[in-house]
Amino acid sequence: MQDVSIISLNGHTPRIDPSAYIAPGCRIIGDVEIGPEASIWYNCVLRGDVNAIRIGARSNVQDGTVIHCDSDKGGMRGTPTIIEDGALIGHMAMLHGCTIGANALVGLGSIVMDGCVLEENAMLAAGAMLTPGKRIASLEMWGGRPARLMRTLDENWVTMNKLAVAHYVHNGQLHKAGISG
Repeated sequence: MQDVSIISLNGHTPRIDPSAYIAPGCRIIGDVEIGPEASIWYNCVLRGDVNAIRIGARSNVQDGTVIHCDSDKGGMRGTPTIIEDGALIGHMAMLHGCTIGANALVGLGSIVMDGCVLEENAMLAAGAMLTPGKRIASLEMWGGRPARLMRTLDENWVTMNKLAVAHYVHNGQLHKAGISG
């Protein structure tokens, strides 16, 4: 992979499905797993040095995003960062020790902190900050700093989000072909 850092650390080597797209400039370190047809866009950092990072099938992590995990401390277990299948992570987001459910969306420039959960089909609006331990229920949209419930989403939003996932899978494959071609 052109200008991509894949770094083994603490006995863990990142595992990347061959069908995934990893853009130039990415840094992927330690206990990281990236699933089929996922896309990690330009200049993202995924640092699984103190816990695990898991990226599900068909999920995308857009340009400039930073993903880390929470370490064990003082007898308390740390939390991995889990991004389930078909999730969209917007440009320049920051995720730390959290879980992003299937088909959920994290808006660009958002921050999701330790112990937070976005359930399936949940949304965190652009520029929002989800403070530690918060949970966004399915079909809820939260926004603001700190984030709070703004509105309920509908099945039309779910359908549109799934179309966006399909677009990113297709676009990732186009970029992958263009770089390797």
